[in-house]
Amino acid sequence: MPIDWRKYDSGEFYDELIASPGHPRRAGHKLAKYLSSLTDEELRERRDAASAAIHGMGITFTIYSEGDNIDRDWPFDIIPRIISNREWQKVQAGLSQRIRAINCFIQDLYNEQKIFEDDVVPADIVLGSRNFLEPCRGVTPPHGVWSNISGSDLVRDHRGRFMVLEDNLRVPSGVSYMIENREVTKRVFPELFEEQSILPVDEYPVQLYDMLTSLSPRKRKRPEVVVLTPGIYNSAYFEHAYLAQAMGVKLVEGSDLFVDDNDFVQLKAVEGPERVDVIYRRIDDIFMDPEVFREDSVVGVPGLMRAWRKGNVAIANAPGSGAADDKVVYAYVPKMIEYYLKEKALVPNVPTWLCSDDKQRAYVLEHIAEMVVKPANESGGYGILIGPQASQKMLEEYRQRIQDDPRNYIAQPTLRLSTAPVLTDHGVAPRHLDLRPFILQGATSTVTAGGLTRVALREGSLVVNSSQGGGSKDTWIVGVD
Repeated sequence: MPIDWRKYDSGEFYDELIASPGHPRRAGHKLAKYLSSLTDEELRERRDAASAAIHGMGITFTIYSEGDNIDRDWPFDIIPRIISNREWQKVQAGLSQRIRAINCFIQDLYNEQKIFEDDVVPADIVLGSRNFLEPCRGVTPPHGVWSNISGSDLVRDHRGRFMVLEDNLRVPSGVSYMIENREVTKRVFPELFEEQSILPVDEYPVQLYDMLTSLSPRKRKRPEVVVLTPGIYNSAYFEHAYLAQAMGVKLVEGSDLFVDDNDFVQLKAVEGPERVDVIYRRIDDIFMDPEVFREDSVVGVPGLMRAWRKGNVAIANAPGSGAADDKVVYAYVPKMIEYYLKEKALVPNVPTWLCSDDKQRAYVLEHIAEMVVKPANESGGYGILIGPQASQKMLEEYRQRIQDDPRNYIAQPTLRLSTAPVLTDHGVAPRHLDLRPFILQGATSTVTAGGLTRVALREGSLVVNSSQGGGSKDTWIVGVD
């Protein structure tokens, strides 16, 4: 039987496709009408075709289980997510505003530190972070930009309002899946792209390459750009290889590079050393240079920080940018926007309690069963406590963790995240989702048209990470007639 949208009900949650049973939102009217014209068998055939395409294209992600690295096909839902272009323009402006302010903050942090003098952000919050790197003091990267590639995670609340959940400013991943999601959807629903104005996402590698070349210390027509990967066992290696190939640059490991006596980074090549101008690094700060950070790192390049500090090579994202990639620092971004840009934040933060503050910590400890508690520097959904779904034992454990190390924890309300339809084995059903757009900043800012939508495939789950049972779907920014 075809989909009957009159029987689709997301309950108390804001659904992004269906406003109320039987009534699609304006931007999603064509998609809803088309899907309801397909039989169950036709939908299953489209889903099988998507699975075959993903397997054939080699789109995988890596999970770690009991010490093993396991590659799995990318979990994908065929029903696209729809956002109107008019609405997206406001989000784009807000994200561009946000990353400009954050980069102003990082530049200030490693130089004048005026924001501390003016008592806008507490110095101890930032200077005490493990992501603040003293060797970066006194450096100004090209254009004064530290986080050239960022991915801000967005959610929509019960009213449909976009809010920033967190910022990813060091080595944000997922953009290759955004592009591949579009490619798979074009294969599954080619006819829909003929009927609607859907903004493209496949120009991202060109935009990324142009931004990276703009950072080059040598003004050459084609600077030497490389993508630095920790290797094939990294969970995001698929993306490293994908982006290097899409940009037409070399994918290298630390052992492929060396720093010469003049503090230039050189690539070991058959014809002889080749000077590298720009490194798009996909390894964490502490592994980049064993001379400065972890001595046991085998994936970094000895002397790399020396070459970078002298301006002989550009690194994106710049070392030290993670000082703002902290869930405690995140809480101060609206104040940064006001301080540096003299503007109000166009896209708000999710309300956040800082456990380092005595009064806020007391509130969190009392209301922990209603809240989401997060460690300041974890990623991938690890270490999170979802209060309403936690046992009494787990609540007490987290109360103790907070009291033992209050700086390391924040708390946020348990949001009623928006939903969108997902094709399950039992028909179409609502599932919660978030969105990671990607922002490039060099001399100017560019925001992707949409981003990587991650969806909680398990009923009732709020966890969207693929490593913990989540999946993904294509994101359409559409013009509305």
